[in-house]
Amino acid sequence: MPSLDVVSEVDTAEILNATDNTKRELTTRFDFRGVDASITLANDIVTLKAESDFQCQQLLDILRLQLVKRNIDPRVVECNDEALHSGKTFSLNVTFKQGIAADISKKMVKLIKDKRLKVQAAIQGEEVRISGKKRDDLQAVMATIREAELGQPFQFKNFRD
Repeated sequence: MPSLDVVSEVDTAEILNATDNTKRELTTRFDFRGVDASITLANDIVTLKAESDFQCQQLLDILRLQLVKRNIDPRVVECNDEALHSGKTFSLNVTFKQGIAADISKKMVKLIKDKRLKVQAAIQGEEVRISGKKRDDLQAVMATIREAELGQPFQFKNFRD
């Protein structure tokens, strides 16, 4: 019986590459000359530090641009609207969505059941396993999930016949 797993993962190596590229671009930007600004990556959390909230938002825009260049969907980025002020600097912590939250996976299963395809969807932790009798049904499920606006990108793994 064919099956597949729906997951939402971000490659940490690509996050590291995007962070390094953002650091390089920071050194060449004219509007950041003489500004105490930095970007650090620790435990899959990118910390942006600058002298003002506006500059933190600019760093966030640069980071998002680098993530798009590395084929990472910008919808995986989670951060506050305003930077945290401490002393002379503002800092902004950027995290990345890993896995599928329980409420989103329930919406996904409901969406699949509403399509009335002959497949079974089972929530397994932070992923959803879909199995059915025909490959065409699984491909229809993949198309349905891609079209749905669930707030994060999904990957399809372990497509088995």
